[in-house]
Amino acid sequence: MTRDATAHARLVIGLLVAGAALISACAAGTTSVPADRLIPLGTWGAVGGGLIVGDTALHLHVGCTYGDVSGRVAVDADGNFDVAGSYMLRAYPITVGPAVPARFTGRLRGDHITITATVDDTVTHQTVVRGPVTLVLGVTPSLDPCPICRRPIVTRPASWPWAGAGR
Repeated sequence: MTRDATAHARLVIGLLVAGAALISACAAGTTSVPADRLIPLGTWGAVGGGLIVGDTALHLHVGCTYGDVSGRVAVDADGNFDVAGSYMLRAYPITVGPAVPARFTGRLRGDHITITATVDDTVTHQTVVRGPVTLVLGVTPSLDPCPICRRPIVTRPASWPWAGAGR
């Protein structure tokens, strides 16, 4: 190989290595998990879904239904979560209860979250799945014709002795 060919080959290899490192760094930024391993506070939205994460609760809307989880939701090192909560399947145009048990599962990827609610509909004795929906932090939810709450729902932590009363 000539000196020019060797220099050219080294330059091409260097650019490829730098490009791969840049791609890897960018990809790592989009899949990062917050240092506190909690779903970030705020409103998350998309067409057909919305999520409000507050200091004391997570409130999810999928279409004209909604569910709640008490407390902050933690994610694992890969951004996955699986928590228990309650869900209101008959929420629009008027709420017809009761709220029924549900599991909220999903994955946090930077400012995107994908979430599914698996509902134990104890009224009709069936399992109902809402989602998955992928939502973006800071995006206004669009649920036409259904409304979405504009602030977090405050629920009682399970550690309170009277948490089960009145639910």
